[in-house]
Amino acid sequence: CTVIFTRLATKDLHKPISILFCNLAISDLFTSFSGFWISMLFITNPDITIFGSQDMLAPYALYTTSILSTIYNLVSIGVERYLAVAESMRTRFRLARNHSIAVVFINWVLAFFLGCLPLMGWNCLHAEWSLSVLYSPFCVNYLIFITIPNFVVAFVIPLFTYLRIIIILRKRKLRMKACGQATGTYKSAEIQVARTSIFIWLLALISYAPFFAGVIFDATNHQCHIDLYPGVYIFRNCTAMLITIICLGNPIIYTLKFKTLGAKLKALKCPSTNRIRACTI
Repeated sequence: CTVIFTRLATKDLHKPISILFCNLAISDLFTSFSGFWISMLFITNPDITIFGSQDMLAPYALYTTSILSTIYNLVSIGVERYLAVAESMRTRFRLARNHSIAVVFINWVLAFFLGCLPLMGWNCLHAEWSLSVLYSPFCVNYLIFITIPNFVVAFVIPLFTYLRIIIILRKRKLRMKACGQATGTYKSAEIQVARTSIFIWLLALISYAPFFAGVIFDATNHQCHIDLYPGVYIFRNCTAMLITIICLGNPIIYTLKFKTLGAKLKALKCPSTNRIRACTI
């Protein structure tokens, strides 16, 4: 909410990349809200989160939609950064604001379509042969259909984009060094991109890998709910907590660490007598 408020309150941050950052914060907000919804259902009626119920379809669908939207936004940010770096020296390519809005719209449409498939009928409320043990009443084949492709997208595309950015910056640094020019800016940018890429990968790995492992276990498991209680369900709850952690980590990695946003946030908190001076700086 802090990221969304700060970006909406400062007009000079209404840039294409800022739209993607703000949309990422909205996706994280939806993930936190849906996780809170599921937690309240678990507190009030724990059995329906274990054995499944019609009441779990809507919160699980919203949870899936928000996670998919977060993944697509992370991929979009990586692609935007790659295009900005790779094309800046040739065609001066920049993602226009309309392009960012279109990307945001497509991300949400795709996330809502895939996340709401159980609400459209792809569920196992009345079928036992493909029922998910961890995420009833979802079907195991639906979880596999959602998890495996998006798991590949979430790791392969960012890997390609950020590695390509690092390689491009290194090549330009070597080219400028051969011409006897200063390379401090490129060296600093290369270190920053490499550090950010490592943080992104570690956060995504810690957050999504246990959930992916849980889905694989769910697909190969042939035991009933009672036989797996309570250990496997404790693991399931831990995976949900790890996914929530990425909602806290994304603003730190992508937005709050940027000096521009930090300065704007401080300016918004300044008294009225100092606000003009702070904004001017």
